[in-house]
Amino acid sequence: MNTHSADETRGLWLGLLGVTIFAMTLPMTRLAVGPASDPQLAPAFVTAGRAAFAGLLSVLYLRFTDAPALQRRHLGALVLCALGTVVGFPLFLSLALRHVDAMHAAVVTGLMPLATAVAAALHFRQRPSTGFWVCALIGCAMVLAFAAHQGSGSLSAADGLLLLAVLCTAVGYVAGASVASELKAEQVICWVLVISLPFTLPIMLWVWPAQPVRASAWGGFVYVTLFSMWLGFFAWYRGLALGGAVRVSQVQLVQPFLALLFAVPVLGEKLEPTTVLFSLAVIAVVFVGKKMPTNAVPVQRNA
Repeated sequence: MNTHSADETRGLWLGLLGVTIFAMTLPMTRLAVGPASDPQLAPAFVTAGRAAFAGLLSVLYLRFTDAPALQRRHLGALVLCALGTVVGFPLFLSLALRHVDAMHAAVVTGLMPLATAVAAALHFRQRPSTGFWVCALIGCAMVLAFAAHQGSGSLSAADGLLLLAVLCTAVGYVAGASVASELKAEQVICWVLVISLPFTLPIMLWVWPAQPVRASAWGGFVYVTLFSMWLGFFAWYRGLALGGAVRVSQVQLVQPFLALLFAVPVLGEKLEPTTVLFSLAVIAVVFVGKKMPTNAVPVQRNA
């Protein structure tokens, strides 16, 4: 096996590791916050706390790896990335998971890769094909149909929160990607967490739980802090760098299905045939949509 093939293979395995870590985020967040009938850690604490602890770890990482100083030109994109991935996604997800189970959330957030592709196409001035937009609309329609089916014919506020979480992730990922061309991918997530510390650390201390919570809730919190917010990005971004973004990103398609499977042993949720069918259908549409061509819009230059 030549070096290029070895790097591709290693990249695929690292990408799959990252996706597996992220797939556990849904059941672990549900474990941390608990259902509305038996609340555990507050969504605000989970949001701020996981970012604050990961931010402190990032300070150490940047210090001991002699990372270069942050450039002012990167600040805007990093702040936007922080708003999407550090604040928006975990907050909306935590609020939603108080009212819906992890399996329901896994199907709705299965649109994440396609939403990210839409955000990237808009940001990087690409012209997706008609087929791409058709797939995007079909995927959205299927997710809304699933949510309505689960909600006895109507959408719930939790579904809106999940869609906001998807939107935040898409914007955050694209903002981070715009900086990753100049910084190492691991440094991007670390800087995002570090610049968030002046906000996340005080909020975490302010909303620190006053009442005892179950050990399992703390276990879920530790997971989303150490793995979902930090180490998962290391594996994911390194995999993209080694194996190529186009090739490795395809493994993200299995993330919602893995989340369904993990919800069974972690939360004791029952895997319904309808949920599996909708999940597989969304994965198929996302797969086809990501294969559709996009063309860059020519940049008009002044003479």
